[in-house]
Amino acid sequence: MQKQSKESITPIERHETIRQYIVALLQDYTISAKELSNFLKIPEKDVHDHLVHIKKTMNKGSYHLVVYPAECSKCSFVFRKRDKLAKPGKCPICHCNQIIPPLFSIIKYT
Repeated sequence: MQKQSKESITPIERHETIRQYIVALLQDYTISAKELSNFLKIPEKDVHDHLVHIKKTMNKGSYHLVVYPAECSKCSFVFRKRDKLAKPGKCPICHCNQIIPPLFSIIKYT
């Protein structure tokens, strides 16, 4: 059996925390958690955890996290009263699982 050589993995150089980076992205774009996950190269579950924290801290100041609710692509049911930030599994009306995920953005109140 041969020994595998261990190569050092250099992390991506960041000057901001992940949450600060997410906030900066959401101030410029309206984007889904999956797109954030792909862009930041972190799991989607971690993005949801960060968004929950950002929502709590942002809503205290002059900035506000806006959540555009998920929607069923078959019957157009909109998940308005959903508190979770993750995409629902299926539509309660038509039981279709083709759901358009919620989108996130940050706006400034004046």
